[in-house]
Amino acid sequence: MTLSVLERTHGRELSGKAAVAAVAALIGVMFAGSTLLTPLYIIYKNKFGFSGVTLTLIYAIYVVGNLAALLIFGRLSDQIGRRRAALPALAVAALSTLIFLFANNTALLYWARALSGLGIGVAAGSGVAWISELVHEDDKARATMIATSTNFLGLGIGPLVSGLLAQYAPWPLHLSYIVYLAAVAVVAVLIWHTPETVAHPVHSLSKISLRPRVGVPRKIRLEFVAPAVTGFGAMALVGYFAALAPTILAQELHQTNHAAAGALVFELAIVCAVTIVVTHRLSSSIAMLWALGLMIPSVAMLVAAQVFASLALIIAATVLCGVSAGLGYRRGLQVVNQIAPQDRRAEVVSSFFICCFIGNAVPVIGVGVITAYSNMTLASAIFAGMIAIFAVVAFIFGVRNAK
Repeated sequence: MTLSVLERTHGRELSGKAAVAAVAALIGVMFAGSTLLTPLYIIYKNKFGFSGVTLTLIYAIYVVGNLAALLIFGRLSDQIGRRRAALPALAVAALSTLIFLFANNTALLYWARALSGLGIGVAAGSGVAWISELVHEDDKARATMIATSTNFLGLGIGPLVSGLLAQYAPWPLHLSYIVYLAAVAVVAVLIWHTPETVAHPVHSLSKISLRPRVGVPRKIRLEFVAPAVTGFGAMALVGYFAALAPTILAQELHQTNHAAAGALVFELAIVCAVTIVVTHRLSSSIAMLWALGLMIPSVAMLVAAQVFASLALIIAATVLCGVSAGLGYRRGLQVVNQIAPQDRRAEVVSSFFICCFIGNAVPVIGVGVITAYSNMTLASAIFAGMIAIFAVVAFIFGVRNAK
């Protein structure tokens, strides 16, 4: 069955910019679900009585779902079609949200977060490829910009909405999920009417291959170090804010407003998105080096904000972290695309994403463990030192291999 036949038999479908907007909405809404919990972690912690380490583990278990999506289902939408992969991913996101909605113990939070990571991983992979195929063949840079910027917009809008609802509306542990379920339903309708771009999807389960394809060819391994570590650092910054912003505000700055915690993550994400848009003409290698250079002062300012309990400093540090993360994530990905051999690009890009996922989770867990034996300021200082060392190493490799 050809693509044109698929489109004619599916009924009235979106086209042009409307189709791109629908897939962008898919990416944005799915990623909003990943940070929806950020302002709610403190409420759950007080309600269920778990420790700071448990809080970071609940956040980080999300990455298990991401890795499963990448390693097991990473090529699924290439085989069965974008729509047929995205709609089940939305269903998984809805199931995860329902578990959160009715959760009455910590174990259910783990299950919901893992499912959330799985659904988001599949939907994001499908969505990025879908947008790339829906835009004009000669405008792939625009497709990357749309996908990455809507990713960060979703990451910011999720905690902003849940923080406002938790602080100023009833049912703080329920209303956000009800609103999110409505958003998922709207996106599902849009995706149902978005044209399929896989011309010959597989219709038999026996023909679907779920074998992971991950690896970096020997000849580009030294070149891969800089973008991989940049992606690790960029997502470590995002994970730090997404998991720990409410704790930092409450313990170090004595700000217990849930909306403020959501607004801080929103600030980070919006700065990331704006940075991606306004620097789209900047050379990817140069932008990556700028990202690495900015990581050191940004984490230093983050620690200083906690030492001096300064709200103004943490707002400024968030801006700097956002610029660094935005440059680092998108430009690191572009560098990987540039150095990867055509016949192994998917494997190399998957390896880059694994570095990002690990960066998003492992440092956050480390901060949680350190705070169990010390305090948040010391844990943040150790986190900052790790980021600084990684940034220096990646910068050296990046300069040596700059083209």
